[in-house]
Amino acid sequence: MLNNLFRGVFDTSTQTVISPSNFLLCIGTALFIGLLLSFVYTYKSKYTKSFVVTLAMLPAIVCVIIMMVNGNIGAGVAVAGSFSLVRFRSVPGTAKEIGAIFLAMGAGLITGMGYLSYGLLFAVILGLINILYVKIGLGEKKHGHLDRTMDITIPENLNYTEVFTDLLEKYTSNYELIRVKTTNMGSLFKLTYHLTLNKSTDEKKFIDELRCRNGNLEISSSIQENSSYEL
Repeated sequence: MLNNLFRGVFDTSTQTVISPSNFLLCIGTALFIGLLLSFVYTYKSKYTKSFVVTLAMLPAIVCVIIMMVNGNIGAGVAVAGSFSLVRFRSVPGTAKEIGAIFLAMGAGLITGMGYLSYGLLFAVILGLINILYVKIGLGEKKHGHLDRTMDITIPENLNYTEVFTDLLEKYTSNYELIRVKTTNMGSLFKLTYHLTLNKSTDEKKFIDELRCRNGNLEISSSIQENSSYEL
């Protein structure tokens, strides 16, 4: 009786029908996997509540879709086309967020195909690998704390292309002038540098020498951050 209640109106005698117990088992496993992946993602990461909740639900959503189209080629092609049209209208995701989404979708696909143990094993292995890579600092710059973004204001009568060259070569291992902006009705230039300090550099001494060179005008130094839009 219960099986008949959940039969599709287009089901035939030759078509395999998913029983309610199997449906709930797959959904439950997918939700557990999603919860596991969401906890893994929050490990030493910046995150929002909405993204974590979505990540926890995504495997179950994909699981249901795959169960519904399993064995139906036409429906499978239609679903693939629907997935390709999905647009994330929010702020572009980072590489880690995109990876987490694909991981959740992969787990949902495996679970939806009926391989519950493989889906759980896949999530556990990839989750542990993710934690391991974060723990050992894979891909991190060895001296990232020495990277600086420095804004230096100079009078218009100074040649900004050469005025700080000797000091930058003395105190930094590499530097790049990334922006020049006029300010104060064109009477001042504001220079923005990306630079990497030498290990032995006394940053205060470096800034003091810059102040002597720029007439004690404004100088700001901040830790260089990668853009959230970059992969």
